Amino acid sequence: MTDTPARLLKLLSLLQTPREWPGSELAGRLEVSPRTIRRDIDRLRDLGYPVEASRGSVGGYRLVAGTAMPPLLLDDEEAVAIAVGLRAGAGHAIEGVDEASVRALTKLEQVLPSRLRHRVSALQNATVPLTRGDGATIDPRTLTVIASAVSARERLRFGYRAGDGAESRRQAEPYRLVSTGSRWYLVAYDLDRGDWRTFRVDRVSEPFATGARFTPRELPAGGEDGAELLSRSMSRTQPELDIDVTFEASAGFVASRLPAELGALEPCGADSCRLRTTSRSSLEWVALRLALVDCAFEAHGPAELVERLGVLGARLSRAASPRPGAGRT
Repeated sequence: MTDTPARLLKLLSLLQTPREWPGSELAGRLEVSPRTIRRDIDRLRDLGYPVEASRGSVGGYRLVAGTAMPPLLLDDEEAVAIAVGLRAGAGHAIEGVDEASVRALTKLEQVLPSRLRHRVSALQNATVPLTRGDGATIDPRTLTVIASAVSARERLRFGYRAGDGAESRRQAEPYRLVSTGSRWYLVAYDLDRGDWRTFRVDRVSEPFATGARFTPRELPAGGEDGAELLSRSMSRTQPELDIDVTFEASAGFVASRLPAELGALEPCGADSCRLRTTSRSSLEWVALRLALVDCAFEAHGPAELVERLGVLGARLSRAASPRPGAGRT
């Protein structure tokens, strides 16, 4: 194989297999001399790939963990598997991996051949995700279109459904995608309104990057980044709740069932803990998340949360108490 770039890619593909390759076997596979293999190994090292050589009568090479993440070569099956997994992680705002999933998915889908895009879409359409109910699901394609427009500083057109159900068409300069752990939001400058706005991405439809580039505007005074602007926007629409709840279970058990955004738990013993935090999430969402912890608990405040839990408890009690004749045919 005389084409050096093609040979290097083939060599890298072989080395990514988790095994040690004798130099003579690599030379035979690539139809070159052992000396050429040694030079190619040095080239890969210069590019940042940590290739380790072992001593001995035969000697061998293998790719090991380094200090930085080098580019990887993926075959078709691997690319499809990763894309499906990233779509699952991006479509539900999973705390800790959500934004990284969108960035990685955007890069991967940009280079996926059309035949593989079709396979990824077919797999996703044929499966139903089991979600935790933390927030609305989103078409990952919507996220990748928006993320690409943010990165390219490209104006975006999209349909938007407001909280009251009103439909509108928007044209905006997208600044940042922000995940709260339960929902995705787009922070953007709305060109029609002439002001900064935040949009819930699960209410966005048919996003389209127009191709028109823009120079990012300065955020409003006091807004250091997109997350800060979103936080200020949410504070104007949702009152702050001072939550105080005691659970009859260990802190580890409760923490595994509560979103981290609700704050840290205070252990009160081996089998109890307390949550004292503030939240701007809706009363309905907080009440539901507490009920899903699957252990006994007592809400000390605020009063409106205690009332909402009472309403939820009464509703569930009625659902569990069949009325006479109900369900009979």
